[in-house]
Amino acid sequence: MPADILRGAPVAEALSENLKPRIRALAERGVTPCLGMIRIGEREGDLSYERSAAKRCGALGIAVRKVVLPADCSQEELLSVIDAMNRDASVHGILFFRPLPEGMDLRRVSDAIAPEKDVDGISSQSMAAVYAGLEHGFFPCTAQAVIEMLKYYKLTICGRRAVVVGRSLVTGRPAALLLLGAHATVTVCHTRTRDLARIVSESELVVTATGCINTLTEEHLRPGQIVIDIGLTYDETRGKLCGDVDHEAAERIVRCISAVPGGIGAVTSTILCAHVVEAAEARTEES
Repeated sequence: MPADILRGAPVAEALSENLKPRIRALAERGVTPCLGMIRIGEREGDLSYERSAAKRCGALGIAVRKVVLPADCSQEELLSVIDAMNRDASVHGILFFRPLPEGMDLRRVSDAIAPEKDVDGISSQSMAAVYAGLEHGFFPCTAQAVIEMLKYYKLTICGRRAVVVGRSLVTGRPAALLLLGAHATVTVCHTRTRDLARIVSESELVVTATGCINTLTEEHLRPGQIVIDIGLTYDETRGKLCGDVDHEAAERIVRCISAVPGGIGAVTSTILCAHVVEAAEARTEES
């Protein structure tokens, strides 16, 4: 039987319904949650996420303050924009798109975001809180979206052998931590893992976040697996966005797989909205 395709739209819609009364409550207090988005250049993957996030924000009544910098901008220009958003009390969350241009210091730029506005959980302070299990700080949106998608489709995490392919601080590692927190037994792999095909094929739940087309092919997959493909890369040859997984092969083999595009992205953008609302609520309570 062909695999079930896990689409993000119904998950995002369910999450959005839970946000609406909270946004109305803020409006009654004269507060409009606002997200500051910073994009450098015109990468197709960034544009796709920006459109998704802006559309979701607009539908919920969350304001978006967008700044687009040229691909050859300096790090100081980017830091100046972040500083202005930090000082703007009407902006509750800040997001910039990655990867940054070559030569920029990702850690310095990430740590420039005020912790209370770090709605994608990328600063050192946010990560420290998350990894220490503290109650403050935001989890990276994409990692949290993985869990929300699995929960929505009633796909059991507890007790499963899970593998996360990708070890980035903002996607792979936090996804592994969340799966571990949901009582999966988790292995973290990456593009240099030896015998990757064997490790992945022995897993029941596969999350891949390498950003490399066809990281996982037929040899990595087996019947019964649940696959969440976080990858989103523009394939110049085929002229379309692709994930990490060979979907044509996977859909003949696995139990279910998230759509690309149309999968995790919509959920991620809704989690982002939820974090902006939470930041606005926290700021309002302090006032």
